[in-house]
Amino acid sequence: MSSTVTPHAPARGEPLARPAQDSVAFADPLTLGRRQVLTADQDPTPSVGARLRGVGVRVLRASAAIVLFLVIWEVAPRLGLVDKVFLPPLSAVLESFWELLMSGELGKHVGTSLTRAGTGFAIAVLLAIPLGIAIGWWASVAQFLGPFLELFRNTAALALLPVFILILGIGETSKITLVVYACFFPILLNTIAGVRTVDPLLVKSARSLGLPPVRLFQKVVLPAAVPTIFTGIRMAGTSSILVLIAAEMVGAKAGLGYLITYAQFNFQITNMYAGIIAISLVGVSINAVLVTLERHFSRWRTT
Repeated sequence: MSSTVTPHAPARGEPLARPAQDSVAFADPLTLGRRQVLTADQDPTPSVGARLRGVGVRVLRASAAIVLFLVIWEVAPRLGLVDKVFLPPLSAVLESFWELLMSGELGKHVGTSLTRAGTGFAIAVLLAIPLGIAIGWWASVAQFLGPFLELFRNTAALALLPVFILILGIGETSKITLVVYACFFPILLNTIAGVRTVDPLLVKSARSLGLPPVRLFQKVVLPAAVPTIFTGIRMAGTSSILVLIAAEMVGAKAGLGYLITYAQFNFQITNMYAGIIAISLVGVSINAVLVTLERHFSRWRTT
């Protein structure tokens, strides 16, 4: 005769029985009921050494391709893979770079190119941003100036270099004007796109609050368009150096373009490559400055 076991009913006043120790109720599937508790001795903030190691790893990953390229540049001429006369080792180029830097010649050429590029770039910014805002905001201005701008924005800047030289001469004016032309359209087009892509709900909300047009531009339109505008500014910064170097190769007595052309004609190959390295460093520096300015003016953005 089988006997059934019935659970013991607790008497009045007797505490309820606890579950067995080997049973887990509502267990965390990742830790099976064992939760980690931070104590006072456990600091979740990584140490300074860990942060430095993380920064070092990121820098190494970002610069691995550049380091590999520089190593190949140094080794290939020494192994005879390329002609050492036309592509000297990197060490020889850096030696010429240092000599030009110490003699002051490189500084003179860099200063001349930066003055020309900076002047043209600043004029383009002062002209293109207000005009881009007007075209992007008022349809009547866009209809009036649109066909004219479409005609010239498809014309390469270097194609107009002979025209600028014939009209303005071979001096500084033609070179600065060429830089203005090359920088104008990237800034203008990105400013127009930035203004036109502002969220309409932001504009309607600002108008419902009674903001006048000037404050609307200052508080809503311009901050929302800043990232797109700076994209054009960075593109223009690159164009200012590239176009200027080409102009200096045609007719100039100073500048990085003149340095490269002069070194090529006199078969000073290491000096020629030193000038090319200087152009790369100038371009990287300009881009870094523009990125810093973009972050400063875009501090309101959430990332």
